[in-house]
Amino acid sequence: MRNLKLFRTLEFRDIQAPGKPHCFSLRTERGTVLIGSECGLIEVDPEKREVKTEITLVAEGFLPEDGSGCIVGIQGLLDQESVCVATASGDIVLCNLSTQQLECVGSVASGITVMSWSPDQELVLLATGQQTLIMMTRDFEVITEQQIHQDDFGEGKFVTVGWGSKETQFHGSEGRQAAFPVQMHESALPWDDHKPQITWRGDGQFFAVSVVCPQTGARKIRVWNREFALHSTSEPVPGLGPSLAWKPSGSLIASTQDKPNQQDVVFFEKNGLLHGQFTLPFFKDEVKVNDLLWNSDSTVLAVWLEDLPKEDSSPLKSYVQLWTVGNYHWYLKQSLPFSTSGKNQIVSLLWDPVTPYRLHIVCQGWRYLCCDWHWTTDRSSVNSASDLANVAVIDGKRVLVTVFRQTVIPPPMCTYRLMIPHPVNQVVFSAHLEKSNDLAVLDASNQISVYKCGDKPDMDPTVKLGAVGGNGFKVPLRTPHLEKRYTIQFGNNEDKEVNPLQLSLLTWIEEDAFLATSHSHSSLQSLIHRLTVVPSEITEEQGQLNVSSSVTVDGVIIGLCYNSKTKSTVIQLADGQVLKCLWEPPSLAVEPWKSSEGFPIRFAHPCTQMEVAMIGEQECVLGLTDRCRFFINDTEVASNITSFAVCDEFLLLTTHAHTCQCFSLKDASLKTLQAGLSGSQEANGEILRKVERGSRIVIVVPQDTKLILQMPRGNLEVVHHRTLVLAQIRKWLDKLMFKEAFECMRKLRINLNLIYDHNPKVFLENVETFIKQIDSVNHINLFFTELKEEDVTKTMYPSPVYKSVQVSKDPDRKNIDRICDAMRIAMENINPHKYCLSILTSHVKKTTPELEIVLQKVHQLQGNDPSVADTVSAEEALKYLLLLVDVNELYNHSLGTYDFDLVLMVAEKSQKDPKEYLPFLNTLKKMEPNYQKFNIDKYLKRYEKAIGHLSKCGPEYFTECLNFIRDKNLYKEALKLYQPDSLQYRVISVSYGEHLMREHLYESAGLVFSRCGAREKALSAFLASGSWQQALCVAAQLRLTKDKIAALARTLAGKLVEQRKHSEAAIVLEQYAQDYEEAVLQLLEGAAWEEALRLVYKYDRVDIIETSVKPSILEAQKNYMAFLDSQTSTFIRHKNRLMVVQERKKQAPQVHVDKEVAHRPGSDLFSESGSEMSGRYSHSNSRISARSSKNRRKAERKKHSLKEGSPLEHLALLEALSEIIQSIDKLKDEVQAILKVLFLFKFEEQGKELQKAFESTLKLMERAVPEIWSLACLQSSVPSVLGPSSTVNSITASYQQPQPKQQPPAPVLDAGIYIPPKIDQRIPWKLSLLE
Repeated sequence: MRNLKLFRTLEFRDIQAPGKPHCFSLRTERGTVLIGSECGLIEVDPEKREVKTEITLVAEGFLPEDGSGCIVGIQGLLDQESVCVATASGDIVLCNLSTQQLECVGSVASGITVMSWSPDQELVLLATGQQTLIMMTRDFEVITEQQIHQDDFGEGKFVTVGWGSKETQFHGSEGRQAAFPVQMHESALPWDDHKPQITWRGDGQFFAVSVVCPQTGARKIRVWNREFALHSTSEPVPGLGPSLAWKPSGSLIASTQDKPNQQDVVFFEKNGLLHGQFTLPFFKDEVKVNDLLWNSDSTVLAVWLEDLPKEDSSPLKSYVQLWTVGNYHWYLKQSLPFSTSGKNQIVSLLWDPVTPYRLHIVCQGWRYLCCDWHWTTDRSSVNSASDLANVAVIDGKRVLVTVFRQTVIPPPMCTYRLMIPHPVNQVVFSAHLEKSNDLAVLDASNQISVYKCGDKPDMDPTVKLGAVGGNGFKVPLRTPHLEKRYTIQFGNNEDKEVNPLQLSLLTWIEEDAFLATSHSHSSLQSLIHRLTVVPSEITEEQGQLNVSSSVTVDGVIIGLCYNSKTKSTVIQLADGQVLKCLWEPPSLAVEPWKSSEGFPIRFAHPCTQMEVAMIGEQECVLGLTDRCRFFINDTEVASNITSFAVCDEFLLLTTHAHTCQCFSLKDASLKTLQAGLSGSQEANGEILRKVERGSRIVIVVPQDTKLILQMPRGNLEVVHHRTLVLAQIRKWLDKLMFKEAFECMRKLRINLNLIYDHNPKVFLENVETFIKQIDSVNHINLFFTELKEEDVTKTMYPSPVYKSVQVSKDPDRKNIDRICDAMRIAMENINPHKYCLSILTSHVKKTTPELEIVLQKVHQLQGNDPSVADTVSAEEALKYLLLLVDVNELYNHSLGTYDFDLVLMVAEKSQKDPKEYLPFLNTLKKMEPNYQKFNIDKYLKRYEKAIGHLSKCGPEYFTECLNFIRDKNLYKEALKLYQPDSLQYRVISVSYGEHLMREHLYESAGLVFSRCGAREKALSAFLASGSWQQALCVAAQLRLTKDKIAALARTLAGKLVEQRKHSEAAIVLEQYAQDYEEAVLQLLEGAAWEEALRLVYKYDRVDIIETSVKPSILEAQKNYMAFLDSQTSTFIRHKNRLMVVQERKKQAPQVHVDKEVAHRPGSDLFSESGSEMSGRYSHSNSRISARSSKNRRKAERKKHSLKEGSPLEHLALLEALSEIIQSIDKLKDEVQAILKVLFLFKFEEQGKELQKAFESTLKLMERAVPEIWSLACLQSSVPSVLGPSSTVNSITASYQQPQPKQQPPAPVLDAGIYIPPKIDQRIPWKLSLLE
């Protein structure tokens, strides 16, 4: 749905040269044009408007002096400073442009009619006057010569595969005579010059020749390959014209055909068969086709036509038409009329081989034209809600308009067509915000037809309905009507004839004013014209536009755009400079467009599409080049953009990565857009979406969610970009347009929680409005079913701006409950009968479903009068309820209401067998009420409620109650149901205590026994638990004798000794068993030296000091010395071994590192699909993960083996060293205590020895810690790959990355081993008296 728009025009008039031009060629590497005449050759520089070189061929005798000679071909040679020229007399001349030397490299006696070079300039083909073809190399060495007329079909002759001859086949209604067709041979067209035509395929492997067959007099096309072998001959085509053009992409050969009532452009395949055509917009014998030309990328076919002489002797014209194809339909995009006499008569035209949409034209009066077109989508401004999102497509004399707001119609169909008297060259929509659906059409006669959308009841005769029309079909849109056709009156009209390229870049800025540009033909300057409507005296349908003011701009204007909101007009020059046009009366003016910093803006490359948009608070110019480079002001922000559009405050772009991105310009900046487009920031799902390969933006429907894309083959696709959808939904919700938002969200699968989460406070305040607008029970129920606690504005659809309005959160109340309650109250107020099902849904959808309430309401519906409007029956409600809740769950809840009528109503709707539930219900009905409820709750496994009902049944049921309590472990709940002084309470407590004893919870059992008065059981429980204080308290309550208390004390002391609680055992023995000697021995065993001395002196047993205390102290000192010696030697041995291991790891090859990765203890974290991580150790550890915690600890001890050469030996050594340091550090308090008593009993030598040994050990370890752990940490410094954002694949990939040899990776799960142990320096342990 794109049109060709005139980009720029370069004109060079009145070139000073002798003779008349015959043909021309291009030198793209120098930007010059070579024009040949009957006198010679000239080289012209159109940019500088000068003749650079003039070479005469008359003086050397290659052309006759009388002017009867002719140049039939010119070809500039790329790698030489020379030009090859062929004359009709048969000479082939090589002209050196630098030295102007001429060299005749060949001559054909019979003359030359055509010279054609292959695209790679390796071969040259000559058609001679003797109807032969000569192929030569680029050095003009003849390869071969063949007759142009061949009797053979060629190498590609069709082969019959045995389906029978044509005579034996059935021919339907044509009859048998169709089996014997009469061969009709039509002669060549009357205006055919009978000259051969040659065209090459784009890759130079084939060429086609169109010649007049001498036997039949008709034209034939023969295809030859590069080796000059005939490949195929075309099928007989009556009325075949001489024009010939092979599509550069290689698929089709274009020619023309005169038919009985029309003239077509036809296409041949390489095998000579016809393959499609399109009809030229002329009557038969009205025009002749002089030439066909494909542009370099095969997208545009130029057709050069000329009027045939007429009887009325009216002035004849020639035309250059540009045709394109889309969706198998050929569109006439541009039509340029020229005269057939005088200076404007076309001599020849060529497409530029480098720039695809640049056309070069040379006219009879030494006039040169160079026209650049580019693709553009002519669409309305889409800046207002009244805009219908119109897109106009030019198709000859028709303008195809599609209204995308109401219909999406694939081209070549449309909503309606505008019928214009002349071929259309440009379409422009009004920039006025309220009249953006009006459009103006500039045709080839330089007339502007203005169509306006109004309220006229009658259809305009020039407006024809397209795909939306039909019999009995009411058109749901307003079609435009032709207001006037305006002729443009220039003050100084130099050309008496119409100049087809006089105006370009037409822009409709006001209702009665246009802006347009024109180019100076004498200098590189442009003019901007303001065209205003003036009263016309001709007719009402005719009007006139005058140039009210003009301004000259130094440079070639290639772009003009207007912003309807800011009313800014931007002009782009060919050098990239951006200007601002001040168009308001009285006169036009231009000034540089400046950035926010005050610097003039200049695009680095010319942009074919340009828009003005507000980015944040700054008005910026957006540009896109034909090379997909996207600019904002003078900054290139992306280089892979294929199309873009600005709609409201959004910028939408399509990229080469087959994505469509949408950015909000309201709160954006140049840096954020650049970061988003460059991919440095990860785009979220709301900004970016995938689209089909090659998609381009056609239009964005304003105030809607539709984005129209066109595929390369021409079909349309409608997408709803998430950014546009969410923005529109937010607007609707802000305006309390809940119905529109709901319908859009339902259709596009947007989570309905957004209705509430967008602004909870506003929603809760307008719940009734929401219900009234939705007005559908099904839709309200759908809203309920999608509710969830998640705030979708923070997870699924994060808002681009911070929401200032927040509802006060109640932590004890959920959002779902809040919404359900609010909507239920509103529905009950509006119409409880109509919204009955929705009210039931509101109960079910709460975080704790209120099924009992729902069942009660369903039960109440049985009494409703069915004649009341909107009443829902109980059967309908129950049937609906079964869709929300499982039938068995609903049956259980109905049973839990103890209402048997309700139970029967639900059971009848379920799949249960009446033989199952009826006997059960009948049995329940016969029971006492409390016992009945107990059995129901027991059936429903509501044991807490069941025990409550059973406790109310009386004493005769207590035995069953006690058994039920024991069976279901309901002791705590049961104790709450009885008085503490009751017999039942005591029985339950004793049973509870016995249960705790069986669970080995002896202390808890003792407390329960003690509280209910079962002291004997409490004493045994406390004795078993070792709670000596509680046991002695209970013994006192039992008033045991002294002997029994002493025996009890000795038993308790034995248990405490087993638990290594020597000090507590000593207290029990001294105070309750009266055995202070044994108490002293226990204190000595527990190293409580000072407490032992206290008891010795308390009971005046000094003899114990010599017999027990001193020997114990000396023995302890020896043990400490032996322990320190053992730990020190072990520490030194492990440290030395660690140094050796670390040194070997430095020198180990990388393969060992990979093996170690497989042996890591964290290998069981990875999935089993990671085959690289498999191995003996990882397999073992994967089994370990399922073991108990005890076995896991055992496995952890095994995995770090101290065996030399084990995979994780260095970790085992680090772990062992850390344990030694920690064990030594914990001895400080014990060493201090024994040093005191050693000094006290005059064992100074032993004390000094111990203190010195302990001090040396501590210093050894303090010095070693930094050395050991700094090296270990250095070798384990790997980045952490675990965390909340990591995945199995990312963890596996990080471990599989090669690590440097000198830094083997460390297991992440053992990272704690690499933390050095701390030695607490604050604990005072030394005894200064021993220093």
